[in-house]
Order: sequence, then C-alpha cells, then structure tokens
Amino acid sequence: MFIQTESTPNPATLKFLPGRPVMGDGAVADFPAAETAGRSPLARALFAVPEVSRVFFGADFISVTKRDGDWKHLKPAILGAIMEHFTQGLPLLEGGADETDAAESYDEADTEVVDQIKELIETRVRPAVAQDGGDIIFRGFDGASGVVSLHLQGSCAGCPSSTMTLKNGIENMLRHYVPEVTAVEAV
Repeated sequence: MFIQTESTPNPATLKFLPGRPVMGDGAVADFPAAETAGRSPLARALFAVPEVSRVFFGADFISVTKRDGDWKHLKPAILGAIMEHFTQGLPLLEGGADETDAAESYDEADTEVVDQIKELIETRVRPAVAQDGGDIIFRGFDGASGVVSLHLQGSCAGCPSSTMTLKNGIENMLRHYVPEVTAVEAV
C-alpha cells in the first residue's frame, strides 16, 4: 500500500491519500479532539500519535492536524497507523450511526435563495476546499441581513488563510451569483 501526502494551506495540517476511498462521495467525518474519536478505530489510532490534535476523513483522503512538533517526526507514525488500519480491513466507523448534523437555520420564505447558495457551495466550493484537505457545510441564512453561516472542517478549521478564503473567495462568489447574500460568517 502506497500512501501519498500533500501539504495544505494550513501548515499544521497534512493530507494523506491512501489511494482508495475513505468516506466515499459527499460523506465526511470530523474529529476535532481525541474525545470525539470513539466510533472510529482509525481516528483513535491517529490520536494515539503524540501531538495529533484533529482528524478529518474526506471522500478519498485523511487530514491530520498537529499541535506542535515536526512533520518529519510525526509522519512515520501517522502513515503506519493508516496503513495498519487499511491492511487489517478494519471499519472506518463503528456502529453505523452517522454523526448528527447541526440543524440548518433559515426562514422558509428564503428556500429558493438557500437552494441557490447550497448548489454553489456543493458544486464550486466543496470540491475546492476538499483539495485543501477540508470541508465546508451550510449552516444557515438570515434573509433580513443577507448573512450566510458556514461551518469549516478538517484543515480549514483553524487555518490562517480560512478568513481570507471565506471573505475574498466564497463571500464574493455568493454575492455575485446570489444578490440577496451580503456577507459570509464561520460558525
């Protein structure tokens, strides 16, 4: 098994590509702390590596965020945990229950606008964010103020450039295609 690694815009996060599906199309799992990894044998194994602070599973990649330390010392243990997991054929998630997504918040009168926002996020934003080892999820739209609420996961959570991505990239695009949007905020 050959596992590739890619850097991400977040210097504290590396993206690991095992050359096979991880979560599958459209599915993600975010483990922002070791305490949240209970249902995933792979996440638990990765959190056992000193200095690992966050684990994120995308369609075909695993993003690992470190607290401190040098990647050259952490990478071998992380690669070993990923390789051992896949070669043993262990399940990625146990129990079959999906994570409970936070409820979306918007007025039913804004359903058409929200559908346009979701379509843009799904087709233009999520694929680009996944390339950087993260994910972005629609959480709400306030029709009165025009503010879109988005949740960042994986390498995007805590990334120094995420504010710039939200404001200069996503906000500008949404404002261009959906005139009702005035701003974007991370929640």
